[in-house]
Amino acid sequence: MTAPILDDLKKKKILALLKDGQRIDGRALDEPRALTVDTGVIPKAEGSARVRLGDTEVVCGVKIQPDKPFPDLGDRGIFICTAEILPLADPSAEPGPPGEEVIELARVVDRGIRESGMIDLKQLVLEKDKSVVGIFVDNSVTDYDGNLFDACSYASVASILSCKIPKWEYKDGTITKIDGVLSDPPITTVPVSVTMGKIGDKILVDPNADEWKCMDARMTITTNADGNICAVQKGGSDGFTPEQLVKCAQLSISTGAKIRDMLKQAGRS
Repeated sequence: MTAPILDDLKKKKILALLKDGQRIDGRALDEPRALTVDTGVIPKAEGSARVRLGDTEVVCGVKIQPDKPFPDLGDRGIFICTAEILPLADPSAEPGPPGEEVIELARVVDRGIRESGMIDLKQLVLEKDKSVVGIFVDNSVTDYDGNLFDACSYASVASILSCKIPKWEYKDGTITKIDGVLSDPPITTVPVSVTMGKIGDKILVDPNADEWKCMDARMTITTNADGNICAVQKGGSDGFTPEQLVKCAQLSISTGAKIRDMLKQAGRS
């Protein structure tokens, strides 16, 4: 996506409202947008979900297949998360190779899930150092209205929770699929990312597209089911004070707990 531009009048309105502790869409500063999660939206995928976070929409699919392990991780399965912004999602989105912002998006989502240890990858080994099961999660942004980090993370987590893993056997260099045998993924926790934007001295949870264009800095924090912080990504040209960092951490824990319940429920449906 090319750098978005916000007209001056709207920016002045956003800043004026924030001085009084208000947001342009009427939410409280610590209030995320409405979240809806539907699973099983791609019949041919092993797991899938459609997430709407406000007017931001992401469709995610999970592909599961045998693969060669990474050379230094022969005792673990593979997990890879990708992302793309479709041209129809926003006028500034363009076809072609992913730009820096899309690469960062995929890495932030991947790292949050990976560092939480959501999937016990050691249970996805068919033959150590020879063959493992790979879980590949692909996010496609179909409508953009800010905060893709959380929307893609929720779609990825919901897709993983809802997926079923086929059974394969490895013998004498041959991999055989056992038809009709499926199992739940080896889930250890449910990670939730919460992105906060800083505009002036205000911290806003889940910035929409207009707020995103006004941000001085942003912070994405992923927590696990125990409320422990697993991953942090900071962006923007400005910094955060120690007090603001503590506030962001607290918001990520409290907000994440509510969203986690929704993702769990969606994953079981």
